[in-house]
Amino acid sequence: MNVIDLRSDTVTLPTEEMREAMYKAKLGDDVFGEDPTVNMLEKIAAQKMGKEASLFTPSGTMSNLIAVMAQTRHGNEVILGNQAHILWNEVGGAAALGGVVLRTIPNDESGEIDPAQVEATIRAINIHYPPTTLVCLENTHNRCGGAALGVDYTRCIGDIAHRHGVRLHIDGARIFNAAVALDVKVSDLASSADSISFCISKGLSAPVGSLLCGSTDLIKNARKIRKMLGGGMRQAGVLAAAGIIALEKMVDRLRKDHANAQRLALGLAELKGFSITTEKIMTNIVIFEPPPDMEACVFIEKMAEMGVQFTYPGGRKVRAVTHRMISCSDIDTVLKRISQLL
Repeated sequence: MNVIDLRSDTVTLPTEEMREAMYKAKLGDDVFGEDPTVNMLEKIAAQKMGKEASLFTPSGTMSNLIAVMAQTRHGNEVILGNQAHILWNEVGGAAALGGVVLRTIPNDESGEIDPAQVEATIRAINIHYPPTTLVCLENTHNRCGGAALGVDYTRCIGDIAHRHGVRLHIDGARIFNAAVALDVKVSDLASSADSISFCISKGLSAPVGSLLCGSTDLIKNARKIRKMLGGGMRQAGVLAAAGIIALEKMVDRLRKDHANAQRLALGLAELKGFSITTEKIMTNIVIFEPPPDMEACVFIEKMAEMGVQFTYPGGRKVRAVTHRMISCSDIDTVLKRISQLL
């Protein structure tokens, strides 16, 4: 039985072209700024996001933490959604290592936080209050089913933050999925942000890494923080070579992942007892509920025995993520195996 892995787009393996580029990559010591392949990757990333500079990091979690630490001080307050990856999935690093207070606003089903609530939540200057210095958005939004935040909405939040002297960071782990789904330039989605991070190790299929983009001064500070956190890699061009191909050749094909996610969602909607809102599937993440007589954890366990792997985001929900290594026929096989289970 072939195993169909829908746990995450992080399970993608590098393409043969990436492997060849990694083998042939020109290398140097990146901590000294001497790795030409890393330097090229960082230049390409900054250009694509419309920013002055960028920094290659081992992970999206580290990129987000660096962004927080570079734009806050201990005791500051950060505003973000109550379903944010920074809050749920990054081991409390912003609080433990960044020393900041995380103040949440509810995310709606589209991944947005209400602009009026953002403005109302920004602290006034008062001796009793921690100063608000950063607002964080997430695009696409993981726990909100891969929802993509639009250009106008992002600009609205950026305008509110900047009007109050607060900076905006976008956790754009899957920002290219958002750009493809909305048919906009990724630089337009990033234009209002003072910093934006994105992963090359998810749908873009590179084996490791994330890029943090922003102003020259911010990235200079971020580079030192990366070193402090142990993220200063040496001959990292071996990894960066795959990242260059990811950015230059793997973005347009994300449409296939989105189409497969739609195919899965529509198929699930036809199965008796499954709960899913198909029109809300915008990118490559599908969140659904199994029939009422079956707990989500039990469904996931039984499907794993049948060669289909999902993840459990909590409650009665099941998460599936499509990616380069999932074909159209794989989706049909998944639906067939679910029907067999039922």
